[in-house]
Amino acid sequence: MGKRAHHPHRGSLGFSPRKRAASPVPKIKRWVAEDRVRMQGFAGYKAGMTHVVLIDDYPHSLTHGEEITRAVTVLEAPPLKVFGVRLYERRSEGLRTLGEVWAKELDRELSRRLRLPKKLEKGIDDLAAHLERAEQVRLLVHTVPKSTGIGKKKPEVMEYLVSGGVAEAFEYAKEKLGGEIRAGDVFEEGEFVDVMAVTKGKGFQSPVRRWGVKILHHKTRKGRRTAGTLGPWHPSAMMWSVPQSGQMGYHHRTDFNKRILKIGEKGEEVTPRGGFLGYGIVRGDYIILDGSVPGPRKRLVRLRPAIRPPVHLPEGKPQLTYISLESKQGV
Repeated sequence: MGKRAHHPHRGSLGFSPRKRAASPVPKIKRWVAEDRVRMQGFAGYKAGMTHVVLIDDYPHSLTHGEEITRAVTVLEAPPLKVFGVRLYERRSEGLRTLGEVWAKELDRELSRRLRLPKKLEKGIDDLAAHLERAEQVRLLVHTVPKSTGIGKKKPEVMEYLVSGGVAEAFEYAKEKLGGEIRAGDVFEEGEFVDVMAVTKGKGFQSPVRRWGVKILHHKTRKGRRTAGTLGPWHPSAMMWSVPQSGQMGYHHRTDFNKRILKIGEKGEEVTPRGGFLGYGIVRGDYIILDGSVPGPRKRLVRLRPAIRPPVHLPEGKPQLTYISLESKQGV
């Protein structure tokens, strides 16, 4: 018998089905269990990329102690406004809301996203009666995009878990209700985070671009940029793994273990000459992340403490010796 023909599968099935994300605001489905009382994440807008020079502080690196160059992503991260607190209890079918309260003074721009109540009937003290049954305390926050250069006013509304014990988390939420939370209040320089974002959308594409299948011979009938076969006669059903045309890009993705190299409040420290392409200048708070981040510029990016951090952690905070501010305009 002859050798059976075989070739490796085209494309990864790990992200199937490859459909459009339901919302440009990414979801966080899992949280990190820790005793430290803090909000479990932050959010910012992707401004662009540049490069930095820093001292390599990875303990087992061949260039340990030497200067290395790294490509980095700059996020503009203005403070998040806390407009509500919500309690959850654990039921057999999952988490169930016990109640929520909103701040007395709400940002006027929030009405672009939600219908604001004319009168608040309950306060934060009324929510304390449910603490005995509560398992989680979460903060309702919204962004302030008008303080950035992305050109919009409508904020994004998100929900973040407060870690620690329920009583301590509730006191933290009570203190932050109606106020602002900055990136430096949540994360530290050198900390590893997970990045959630929606990738660039590329529309409806053929199997050649979407899955990387081979372009067929020039004498092939019924098209060259298609899958060679959709399956056998028997069983007379097409398997879900057959590469087909469809949506490419605009998918929800999570990048694990991105290191925070710097958190600052002066945007001119990271804004290149002429501004970032398609974004402009960074006006206020910013976060520098090591490596790339999913999504195009101006897209919302959510951060969470690393849920599976690396085994060999670097030593201390990163030591940046140079941040490139050269023009990205190509001149």
